[in-house]
Amino acid sequence: MTNFLNYINQIRIQDIVDILVITFIIYHILGFVKQTRAEQLIKGIFIILILTKLSEWLQLFTLNFLLTNLITVGAFLLIVVFQPELRRGLERIGTTSILPRNFLESEEKFSREVIDSITSAVASLSRQKIGALIVIEKTVGLKEIVDTGTMLNAKISPEILINIFFPNAPLHDGALIIKNDQIIAAGCYLPLSDNMRISKEMGTRHRAALGLSEKSDALCVIVSEETGTISIAENGEISRYLDIDTLENILEEIYTPKAFELKRVKRGKSEDEEQ
Repeated sequence: MTNFLNYINQIRIQDIVDILVITFIIYHILGFVKQTRAEQLIKGIFIILILTKLSEWLQLFTLNFLLTNLITVGAFLLIVVFQPELRRGLERIGTTSILPRNFLESEEKFSREVIDSITSAVASLSRQKIGALIVIEKTVGLKEIVDTGTMLNAKISPEILINIFFPNAPLHDGALIIKNDQIIAAGCYLPLSDNMRISKEMGTRHRAALGLSEKSDALCVIVSEETGTISIAENGEISRYLDIDTLENILEEIYTPKAFELKRVKRGKSEDEEQ
């Protein structure tokens, strides 16, 4: 008991902080690789490490030699094979901010007219069951994606958005990129997601939108060509079966936080008065 108390007394505040930081890092790494191909790799690494230690204890020298060298070579292979995952992780670290996003982005990027144009176009495309993929750029630049399409630099309007995705139009198959209040490019190619959780009923548009949302902080709006269903992909997650009011609220909350908060407060007061 005395030895245990002496050990406790030797623990410094720095040691506690050190443990908490490591725990935080491990937790986020596990969350980052969960249900991806990297998850299976980590399981395999743990198995190899256990076998290496067992072979050392059991004095299986040949097996221990092979496993030890496999770990050494595997460290270099990991960098090559999982370059996309490493890049995605570094990009997320680079876009992480200590301050709340709404504080940093107090200047509203999208006017009421722009939000109305997007929601109006999406509503029309959904009614007509015309497939569409609209990407709204935020803090992470999408120049590599823009370069795969056709530059437009056009002012946003419902008519232009609908015409771009109209069947048999030259640019209807690719993604449309919006930055601030302009349509930057259309007909762009997006990286497909390798997320194993994606439902098989979702097509290429949904997989492409999810893939881009995993690699950037962009907001992707998808309209299904088969059903007209409206979906949104953001931060590696996809939300389906949205209505226009929900889409409008999402755009307001993200791009006009002040106006959205005022609208929410007014709605709350109205509901209280009715009760």
